[in-house]
Amino acid sequence: MEPSVLSRRAALVRATSRVRVSVPGVLALAVLLCACRPQEESQAVPEPIRPVRVVTVEELPGGETVTLTGNIQAQNEANLAFRVSGQLIERSVNVGDRVRAGQVVARLDAADARNALDAARANLASAMARLTEARNTVARYEPLMPRGFVPRVQFDRAVEARTAAQAQVDAVRAQVATAENNLSYTSLVADGPGTVTARGAEPGEVVAAGRMVVQLARQGGRDAVFDVPARVKDTAAADDPVAVVLSSDPRVQATGRVREVSPQADPVTRTFRVRVGLASPPDAMRLGSTVTGSVHLRGSSGIAIPAAALTASQGQPAVWVLNPADNRVALRNIDVARYELDRVLVAQGLDVGELVVTAGVQTLRPGQEVRLLGQGGLIAPAAQDKPLPEVPVEIKAEVQPAPEPAPAPPAATRPAARAGARP
Repeated sequence: MEPSVLSRRAALVRATSRVRVSVPGVLALAVLLCACRPQEESQAVPEPIRPVRVVTVEELPGGETVTLTGNIQAQNEANLAFRVSGQLIERSVNVGDRVRAGQVVARLDAADARNALDAARANLASAMARLTEARNTVARYEPLMPRGFVPRVQFDRAVEARTAAQAQVDAVRAQVATAENNLSYTSLVADGPGTVTARGAEPGEVVAAGRMVVQLARQGGRDAVFDVPARVKDTAAADDPVAVVLSSDPRVQATGRVREVSPQADPVTRTFRVRVGLASPPDAMRLGSTVTGSVHLRGSSGIAIPAAALTASQGQPAVWVLNPADNRVALRNIDVARYELDRVLVAQGLDVGELVVTAGVQTLRPGQEVRLLGQGGLIAPAAQDKPLPEVPVEIKAEVQPAPEPAPAPPAATRPAARAGARP
């Protein structure tokens, strides 16, 4: 055997003899590991506490404030039109012009009307001549008839002719008056002061009688006109004041009261046209300006919750109510009085001061523990389950000191290797 191999084996034996683990220590370590492992496996991961957002139930004052958008219109508007047909030859006003009472705003071709008037006057002159002749005949016969120079029948015929001539004169005079009126109707005259808001015909057109030529907003009061839903129309009282502000400048304000309510709904929007008469409207509220009107509707007090808080239980409306004592939720059915766009009016089922969950209602279950988003000190979050402390495990090992190696003998005392000897 080689000397190097013997030296390696001797070193290995010395190393293994240095560390000796005692059997009692190994058994104690195994017992501790077996005792800790089932306890760690039995501990389940705690369920995370779901965050929610709540709102405090408060009693609302009676009624609500409704805001609608409308525009400014004149209280009285008139469509000025000709009373006779003809060709329009002149229109002296345009949209936006102010007119005064008696001002001519348009004219028709009056040639035919003048001719008709001349003919009527000629007929009147002819009738007047026949009447004069009849009167003279009666005047001649009247003194002769008592003396027998004129028969009674002839005198009666003269009186009848005079009466017929008088009737003819009256009829022709009426025709003359009609012709004069028709001639005057060829000029369209404003019957009061106002502002032109629209035009319906241009010079050169042949217009029929009654066709709108100029639309005139009469000077005077102004109305704020709104399209109101049926619910608001039925709830609001006629004497409720309406606050109206200019949409482009809310500092421009006016107050008015309902002056007119349309009895028929619009066939497209199903809303009702309501006109609010304004008291002393400012000049900035011009015709056609967009305004916003607000009115407070009367009603009894109640409880309102956000629409997001509403859920359903057994086919009935319900909400999640939070108990601040233990931070757990409970599902409760409620009676809804009315649904609105962003909230729900509650008739029964909630009390003032209760906390209703408004966010996270889809994933809750009865008795579930929750916490508030952004606690804010309102409700303390529930204590989280703490993990068990780690148990320290001490491993004891008995290590015996290795025996010190014997000193090597001096070289002189070593036996000399024989030549060719085998180990």
